[in-house]
Amino acid sequence: MLPALIFSACAMTLIVGVRYLVVSGAFAWATARRYPGLYAGQGRQIRREIGWSLASAAIYGVPAGVLAWGWDQHSWTRIYSHAADYPLWWLPLSVLVFLFAHDTWFYWTHRWMHRPAPFRVAHAVHHASRPPTAWAAMAFHPWEALSGAIVIPGLVLIVPIHVAALGIVLAVMTVMGVTNHMGWEVFPRYWVQGKMGRWLITASHHQRHHTDYRCNYGLYFRFWDRLCGTDRGLGAFDHRGRGGGAGAGGGDDAA
Repeated sequence: MLPALIFSACAMTLIVGVRYLVVSGAFAWATARRYPGLYAGQGRQIRREIGWSLASAAIYGVPAGVLAWGWDQHSWTRIYSHAADYPLWWLPLSVLVFLFAHDTWFYWTHRWMHRPAPFRVAHAVHHASRPPTAWAAMAFHPWEALSGAIVIPGLVLIVPIHVAALGIVLAVMTVMGVTNHMGWEVFPRYWVQGKMGRWLITASHHQRHHTDYRCNYGLYFRFWDRLCGTDRGLGAFDHRGRGGGAGAGGGDDAA
């Protein structure tokens, strides 16, 4: 039993690490193609981001690997593989439930980490990326990585979700984590500044957080920021991707 458990944890750590390298690498390549020189002079920072991120991959991978083993061997989780096990309408709804629950956890833990003591101990590692790059999505201190690593494993223990729907959740988590840090807006202007952008977080919104710190704490949705009065609208990028103030690129009427 123990060798299989260790193998599962190591395999999942490898998967998380490779996923990070592939996705961040792909968006870093896209950045170099669209904005040549955007990350010029940030080589040391990028190496640091990769180092912290690979350490985070182990922290994310171990609990995921343990639960993957438990799901396969002992049915520990509520993950199911036959679509007919639950109503079909639950498939898309379960994705939204997971994303909203994850966003809620992230908002409140992230906001707490901006208090002086936890910021100094842990969250300062992430904000040391000035400005962040496509490699910064998982650049966390181990304590912060641990706080994020328990969310999805915890949810699969209590909320039913199809294995394909879980894959969608993980894909959204990975892509948004990278694109929100890469220094330019991947989504079209009409999306960012339209009705969708009023409720969904994009790079412009998260850039404001990395500029002003005490605002825009959400991960996927602007719901909690708007409800709690911490939404300060969109940030901006200059021609090199450096963070600017609010209102660039058309402005925003955030709460």
